[in-house]
Amino acid sequence: MPRRSDLQALAERLHGEFVSAEPYPHVVIDDMLPVATIKQIIEAFPAPGPGWEHFNDPNQLKYALRDEEMIPAPICAVLRQFNSQVFVEFLETLTGIKGLIPDPHLHGGGLHQIPRGGTLKVHADFDQHRKLKVDRRVNVLLYLNEDWKDEYGGHLELWNREMTRPVKRVAPIANRLVVFETSDTSFHGHPDALAVPKGRFRRSLAWYYYTAPAVERSGHNTVWAAGDRESSSVRSRIRRLTPPSVLNATRSMRGGGAKPSA
Repeated sequence: MPRRSDLQALAERLHGEFVSAEPYPHVVIDDMLPVATIKQIIEAFPAPGPGWEHFNDPNQLKYALRDEEMIPAPICAVLRQFNSQVFVEFLETLTGIKGLIPDPHLHGGGLHQIPRGGTLKVHADFDQHRKLKVDRRVNVLLYLNEDWKDEYGGHLELWNREMTRPVKRVAPIANRLVVFETSDTSFHGHPDALAVPKGRFRRSLAWYYYTAPAVERSGHNTVWAAGDRESSSVRSRIRRLTPPSVLNATRSMRGGGAKPSA
């Protein structure tokens, strides 16, 4: 991973290109990682097998893996770097979206590979993390395909909001990073069947980033208890700041729950 200063300089340089891109904000960055790192990832990338999710329906044919215990160490290291403080800061500067939240669960992300004949129909992505209940805002894809020929297909297509045509096609070549804003109209995919030789795959790593839902709350700083003499006043203040439902649940766990209503 490049240093913070280098990433910030790159983000500042590409910010204008990102926000003005058509059909929606995106940017394509080649040679994102050192060549040696990409070589390690490509060599360590496992073939589909037990533990891989297999999606096979009219909309998609692909394999996905997000279980860190099954992912080779060189790939795990990169997955974690892209969820790091330094890379998230890069994304915030690049996109202009503040408060981005990485996903340690890699929900929908991680390792992806598509076999010969596979497709990913044009679609807009899910908009909320099922477990964390946060809003999806940014997609990051890192392609891992050396010696990729144009006739293989598999180009990432970015479609207009009317879904009548692709506005941009991006070949999935090794060490190419694609960042795009996720919205209800960020339609993308590769709808044509992959024409790679038998036994070869279109491979990539994927990360998704989120922001907290917009909710109104008063908020407060840390409430410190300096000593026993202040403990009662602190407890009183905490009760004032804590929703009744939370207090009731706490009392119930302690065996002092409120009486049930008639």
